Amino acid sequence: MSPTPLFLSRRRLLVGTAATAVVAGFPNLLLAQENTAKLKIGLIGCGGRGTGAATQALSADPNVVLWALGDAFPEAIKSSLENLKSFGGKVDVAAERQFSGLDAYQKVLESGVDVVLLAAPPAFRPLHLRAAIEAGKHVFAEKPMAVDVTGVKSVMESAKLAKQKGVAIQHGFCWRYAPGVREVYNKVTSGELGKVFSVYGTYMGTAPKPLQPGMTKPADMGDVEWQLRWWQNFEWLSGGPLLEQAVHTVDKIAWSMGDVAPIAAVANGGRAYRTDAGNVYDHYNIVFEYPGGVMCHLGERQYVGCHTETKDRIFCEKGTAIAPDMPMVLGPDGKKRDWMYKAPAGMEQNMYQVCHNEFFASLRKGEIINTGEYMANSTMLGLLGREAAHTGQRITWEQMWSATQDMAPDTLKMGDAFPIAPVPVPGQYKLV
Repeated sequence: MSPTPLFLSRRRLLVGTAATAVVAGFPNLLLAQENTAKLKIGLIGCGGRGTGAATQALSADPNVVLWALGDAFPEAIKSSLENLKSFGGKVDVAAERQFSGLDAYQKVLESGVDVVLLAAPPAFRPLHLRAAIEAGKHVFAEKPMAVDVTGVKSVMESAKLAKQKGVAIQHGFCWRYAPGVREVYNKVTSGELGKVFSVYGTYMGTAPKPLQPGMTKPADMGDVEWQLRWWQNFEWLSGGPLLEQAVHTVDKIAWSMGDVAPIAAVANGGRAYRTDAGNVYDHYNIVFEYPGGVMCHLGERQYVGCHTETKDRIFCEKGTAIAPDMPMVLGPDGKKRDWMYKAPAGMEQNMYQVCHNEFFASLRKGEIINTGEYMANSTMLGLLGREAAHTGQRITWEQMWSATQDMAPDTLKMGDAFPIAPVPVPGQYKLV
């Protein structure tokens, strides 16, 4: 297998009009057909979240079919198909449309699909998004959208291209689709609760399964394959736990602030629990500075045997909004409950399902969702916090967008030697 130039296209930003040529109305030709037109779905990245996304997509519309699967490893495809077999004829993935290897994404895009679900490790998201948009496919992209600054900039440019081509992009920041969370956040962003004074969001969980025994690289396995199989433990693949997992809380901080640009961030972090061979931190404590003197705090960790919680506390002039579990508003005294979400009878409450229901409903109506710019900004907010912790410096929003940080190799081959970057040391590590 020869080296594949996997990441070069994510650095290829739009230049003039040549790179943005479109076939006018291409996606709308599909959507202009009857609502009964069958939509073919391709899944790129067949792990647990990818299989979950396929489950929700197949449940969202009566006339869709899972048409092609792609993953770096063939066993992931087999496992995904086994987990999706309850959908019967809605899963029509012939053997010739099951693609494994690092170029599997290209083959899925060439297989005749209309919609693609992007759920490979986050390092590949900018590349896969660009390729899907250029191929004229509608996209669901799982979070985060990138692991470095170059990747975020690529996603931003892909979002512009999608607008020109009339191609839809739906994001996987799933809490924005949770009905109860939506309702309580609307009370914040609409001004009903008055000025936001501060935010404290937590994502305190246990250590992920990839930290269990098995992290030792087999003697006959190349560095690239090994790191891909244990991708959560490597910064260049996952972005670390803040980007890969707690970016949901990052995104909700952005949401509570009306998605306005922050000013800067100061943070701490490190490795207190992890002893694996990877290079990601296992805890972060971040303060995001916002206009008007608002400070938004985030606490993230992945420890075993410790207090766990995922909770948003938005302290406002007229009360405190609490989410995501049992969304409620406490009065100004912080004790009496003034409001609590009550789910309407018969209303879908699963946020993952709501996300796909709305995505496919919009496609059927010929409406083109494009959340690319928003999802790039939320990812960059996560990078801002991470880089503040890794450098030990106060990092501004402008510095992030001016940086050229790029973790991706130019080429990638399963058998390649690929040394692990050192764990960032604050005061020594630099944002470039």
